[in-house]
Amino acid sequence: MTGRCWTELDRPLRAVPVLTRALSRYSDDNARDKSLYLSWLAQAYLTAGEVEEAARHVSHAATLAYGVASQRPAQRLTPLITELRTHAGIGAVRELLKRTAS
Repeated sequence: MTGRCWTELDRPLRAVPVLTRALSRYSDDNARDKSLYLSWLAQAYLTAGEVEEAARHVSHAATLAYGVASQRPAQRLTPLITELRTHAGIGAVRELLKRTAS
């Protein structure tokens, strides 16, 4: 929760280490929760200008969210993917856009 708050306050330097630590304790078996927290980590990286890291974490979150009954992860990831489209020239973003194209 602390990392989410720092992300929402546009404080990525505080958010990233907290979220990274928390996510290291989450198994991929907790797909919904892990994908949500990965979305906040991706948002923090995007705020910090780390586009490749953001794309990498959105990609992992999208993989986990696929097939999850909850719509919330997709609702968090959609605006991040939209924002990342402006960086389509970067390989990690290009791959993400290919993977998530409907």
